[in-house]
Order: sequence, then structure tokens, then C-alpha cells
Amino acid sequence: MDLHIQKIISDRDAKFTSALWTSCHQLFGTKLFFSTAYHPQTDGLEERMIQTFKICLLAALELAYKTCINATTNQTPAILGKGWNPKLHQDSLRKDLVEIHPTAAIFKRMLKKPRKHAVRCLEDSFAYSKDKWEKSHASAYFELGDLVLVSTTNFNNIKGCRKLKDSFVGPFVIKALHG
Repeated sequence: MDLHIQKIISDRDAKFTSALWTSCHQLFGTKLFFSTAYHPQTDGLEERMIQTFKICLLAALELAYKTCINATTNQTPAILGKGWNPKLHQDSLRKDLVEIHPTAAIFKRMLKKPRKHAVRCLEDSFAYSKDKWEKSHASAYFELGDLVLVSTTNFNNIKGCRKLKDSFVGPFVIKALHG
């Protein structure tokens, strides 16, 4: 499979006609072909290719999402929805592949390494988000006799200009705890 783009058909967009991008395409050996103005056949072909590409990306994104363990449920969405995880390409590698070719183990590790790294990054991101949320959403614990301020956000009986009134009133002494 050749991942290098060999030719591009464009509608004379500035990304392809500017000196910088023309030089870049020459450097990479990409040939530029320009369609004539108002050529709907070429534009339709490009739009169809972009639509197909988006469908492929969405399928890959869905697979990645459904096989990622959720921090809240500790399960993948695929297990919760269908009861099983989809089989991934690296999971289908045979265990005796090392006996077939000496570099097969290296190849297998190479396939699993990016996935392990992505899982580690997701876990770190979830842990960071959880810590940040817990620090900013600390529960307030009150005891009898504590002094507290009360928010005036939902007070409807404030007279005068609301913007000039205090956001909190008090302090008030806690006489009873509910809930």
C-alpha cells in the first residue's frame, strides 16, 4: 500500500497555487493537476472522495471509542451495549507467530505498542480530569454553630437594582442540619 500522494487534482485553490505549496509538492514529488473553472464533474468526484474518507474515519473513530474502557463504568461501551468487545487486528495475531519468522515478535510488539501508549494517555487524561474536578467541586461540610453566607442568586424579594446588591448575605448561624 502506497501512502504517499502521487498526484492531486485541484480547483486552483491558494493552498496549491502559492509558491510555498508548489515548492513543497515539488519536494515530495507530488504532481499537481488543475481542473478548469466551473467543472462540476471534477468537483463532484472530489466531494465523493471526501465523503468516503469521512465514513472511513468515523468507522475507525467508533471502533476506538467502543474499545476504550470508560472511567466511570470500568467497562468498554461495546461490552455494555453488546456484551463483547470487537476483535482488533493485533488481537488476531497467532501466538506461534514467533516460530514462523524471528522478527514476528518485534512486529507484534510494534502493533501493540501504539495501542498501549494510547490507553496509557487516556488513563492519564482521565486521572487528570478527575483530580481537577474533585479539587474544584469539594463538598462543603457544615456543623451546628458554623457561620455561613447565603447566596442571593435565587432571591426574588430583593428591592432596587439587583446588580448593585451583594451576591451573598450573612453570616448566619447554622441551627439545624437537614439531609
